[in-house]
Amino acid sequence: MRRLEYIIRRLITSIFVLIGVSIITFALARVIPSNPAVLYIGPKARAEDIARVTAQLGLDKSLPEQYYIYMRDLLHGDMGTSISTKRPVLTELTTRLPATLELLFTGMLLAVLIGVPMGVLSARWQGKPTDIFVRTVSIIGVSLPAFYLGLLLQILFFRRLDLLPLAGRFSNELRFTNPIDPVTNFLLIDALLMRNWIAFKDVVFHLILPALTLAAYPAGLVARMTRATMLEVLEQDYIRTARAYGIRETVIVYLYALKNAISPSLTVIGLTFAYALTGTFFVEIIFNWPGLGLFTVHSLLNIDYPAIMGITLYGATMYVLINLGVDLLQAWIDPRVSLK
Repeated sequence: MRRLEYIIRRLITSIFVLIGVSIITFALARVIPSNPAVLYIGPKARAEDIARVTAQLGLDKSLPEQYYIYMRDLLHGDMGTSISTKRPVLTELTTRLPATLELLFTGMLLAVLIGVPMGVLSARWQGKPTDIFVRTVSIIGVSLPAFYLGLLLQILFFRRLDLLPLAGRFSNELRFTNPIDPVTNFLLIDALLMRNWIAFKDVVFHLILPALTLAAYPAGLVARMTRATMLEVLEQDYIRTARAYGIRETVIVYLYALKNAISPSLTVIGLTFAYALTGTFFVEIIFNWPGLGLFTVHSLLNIDYPAIMGITLYGATMYVLINLGVDLLQAWIDPRVSLK
């Protein structure tokens, strides 16, 4: 009951946060010196066409009136029409979201699988060569820009070793030899459902380099965060008591200590995941990945304000929901965390 009250309270406050974000984004998008009607029609727009599209898009109304109309349509599931693609913004987001999520889930899974064990090993062998190696690798992962790491991986694994593909979600020849019928638009899942193993292998190969690039920063961050909290937890009295009772070191480290040290790492993982939902544009550009990041860049370059509004609200909503999920997960793992 207490948890339900907490969720309801957080959701209500989140509504006010989203309204504030929408007002700020809407105002900023409108003060940019550009004419959306001209952008919508094209460079050879005539005056009468500009006037017609201006009225059609509601740009001849006052700013508060335009905001009211936008929010009214938004409540009915209409996020407007993209100026650059001429398609509904909601359609653009939903068709590109699976590609981004597939990349994100894989990247974050790699980050957790690499970062948490690295942090634990570093804390357990503090001051030893293992600790120095882990700290060096994690600092490189955090410091290396994603676009530079992506280019290095492409040069090494595509150009030098010829082991992995350069870019894209799958090979073009698959469209004719082993096509994937879209069911969920998650190509890994769709290939599995069809038992199309050739396509599945091809998709996995295309996913490795962008996922590794995306995982480098959060893996380094998680490793450093896990190390810091593990060092603090390993000095606690209950850990010394467990050692005095002769409990195996692996049980003490991975069961007792890690459980109480993982909360800060969960926060980092959640925030990184939320940011990456719309912030993966470097990775998506380098690997020509048709996701939300690439769409975000194109929208910003074309001053596509309906798309910018849609992407911003979507990103803010995901931030709110992921933070709520992380808080609930922390309270479930660590009873010392209270939901107030």
